[in-house]
Amino acid sequence: MNLLEDFRARGLLHQASHEEQLSAALAAGVVTGYVGFDPTASSLHVGHLLPIMLLVRLQRAGHRPIALVGGATGLIGDPSGKAAERTMQSLDEVSANVEAIRAQLARFLRFDDSPTGAQLLNNHAWLGSMGLLAFLRDVGKHFSVNAMVQRDSVKNRLEQREQGISYTEFSYMLLQAYDFLALYDRLGCTLQMGGSDQWGNIVSGADLIRRLRDAQAFAITAPLLTRADGTKFGKSEGGNVWLDPALTSPYEFYQFWLNASDDDVGKLLRFFTLLPVTEIDALLDAHGQDPGKRLAQRSLAEAVTTLVHGAEGLSRAKSATAVLFGDAPFSDLSADELEAAFKGAPSHSVPRSALGTNDAALVELAAAAGLFKSKSEARTTMSKGGLSLNKEPVTDPRRALVEADLIAGRFAVLRKGKKSWHVVRVA
Repeated sequence: MNLLEDFRARGLLHQASHEEQLSAALAAGVVTGYVGFDPTASSLHVGHLLPIMLLVRLQRAGHRPIALVGGATGLIGDPSGKAAERTMQSLDEVSANVEAIRAQLARFLRFDDSPTGAQLLNNHAWLGSMGLLAFLRDVGKHFSVNAMVQRDSVKNRLEQREQGISYTEFSYMLLQAYDFLALYDRLGCTLQMGGSDQWGNIVSGADLIRRLRDAQAFAITAPLLTRADGTKFGKSEGGNVWLDPALTSPYEFYQFWLNASDDDVGKLLRFFTLLPVTEIDALLDAHGQDPGKRLAQRSLAEAVTTLVHGAEGLSRAKSATAVLFGDAPFSDLSADELEAAFKGAPSHSVPRSALGTNDAALVELAAAAGLFKSKSEARTTMSKGGLSLNKEPVTDPRRALVEADLIAGRFAVLRKGKKSWHVVRVA
């Protein structure tokens, strides 16, 4: 498949400008295309994985990808999809974020001197030194305010009388358009890709290239990703799912994908893995025969975790999963791995001085954890072997937590049944 056919087969193609000419250009030789990333945080999150995969697929189709980090536009803020002005960041904050994101993007693409070798650029290189008068004269004159206020990103904000939109964010689309022109002049870039909310900004850049260079440039957008229930994709109960393992551990990352619903998993496999579409279809057929095995979710979690965290990250994630939900002993994990695995888990703390006393009785702890409605229910269940401590059944209702029970000297895990578990942290 060529790039457009692959995008269409995967459900990735939302819009494309001048599709026949673009298809011909893609068939004729190497096309240089880019995606922009605003450095609003020190890490990208899974919401950025879709545009990253657009670049990955572009390169694998025999074309040259550019990842553009917005060291300049990050100081302004893109109003697209935002109900209010972004918090302004300092130049130092943005610069630090740019460097962190640069390192992350370098993991996904092949950077070399070949015709399809990826490029990683910062738009501060040209926007940072451009004077206001030159920008207004050479760029601003080609934009109609009448047309700009009709853009959804602007119109939605203008309708919010209390917030409105500042001139700073109003000018963002001009800066993004100039980025496209600058990349065309420097690297012959003729394609910009992004989410569907970026369509207006992207075609503005293509139009600027047409006006100032009498050349054709193209736009491709992918659909904005939501779950089958309509909720926003990319967040867990703890907030954003980050690509930085220090912010979201490989175990948490793996679990995020493993918990995908049956309604979503097919789309996620097509969007976020490099598996051929025919293989994905066969996998979904096998999944449908026995959904309880979660074959599709496991393939998704393994593929995306490997892509982001490498084989070692996947191994750690699967080890933690085997310990928490399988038969593997807790001793298989280090204290740090346990801390990462227990992050976000239901838990509460007891002082070390309480160990061996009634305050650390398992009946008390299990009831306080909410595993049982009352101490009476906890005692009854324990007598029948329905409560385990660190995977070992406990039947003595007088049993208290002691130092020797602690995992890595600071954790104990209570479990009722197969899925209801609680971490006791000893402070």
